Amino acid sequence: MNQKSHPRGSTAHMPDLNWSQVRETVLLLELAAVQIEAAMKDSNASVEVLTDSFTSMASNMQTISETASKLPDQGDVGTAKQELLGIAGQVSGMVHQTIIAFQFYDKLVQRLSHVGLSLGDLSNLVGDNGRLFNPGEWVTLQSRIRSKYTTREEIAMFDAVMQGMSVQEAIDRFMAEMKEKSDDIELF
Repeated sequence: MNQKSHPRGSTAHMPDLNWSQVRETVLLLELAAVQIEAAMKDSNASVEVLTDSFTSMASNMQTISETASKLPDQGDVGTAKQELLGIAGQVSGMVHQTIIAFQFYDKLVQRLSHVGLSLGDLSNLVGDNGRLFNPGEWVTLQSRIRSKYTTREEIAMFDAVMQGMSVQEAIDRFMAEMKEKSDDIELF
């Protein structure tokens, strides 16, 4: 689009003969994609600090456990040893649960990244009149979006929607499947 004849910002409040719902749609799609990207960048810095902290905590807990296990088993020192080993085990369990939560966060970031890229691809297609009305371009876009999914459930949800299931039904099915396997740890 030529920026002189087609302004980049919204003209919906003061439409003229060049006003286009397609241009308004593209603008909102681009904005959504950028907001997702900005939110991910903001949260990544915090998660890096947390990851480093929990990695250090896990290492320190290992050192505490190893040191405590060398203490004698008898008397007050033996009692303190058992308390330290018990607490160290509890904290290690919490660190383990935190690591699992970070894995889910990483998965979330991957999904949001895919959504942002897909919105960008959709925006490019909708904004190009030469491609907008070409069903083959839409099939290519759908294939590109589908190829970005990393889990069986996401692919199944995409396929179900493309085959006619409502988005809400597909999401409900996806959420039910995710709840069923919530105890599994998926490394990726």
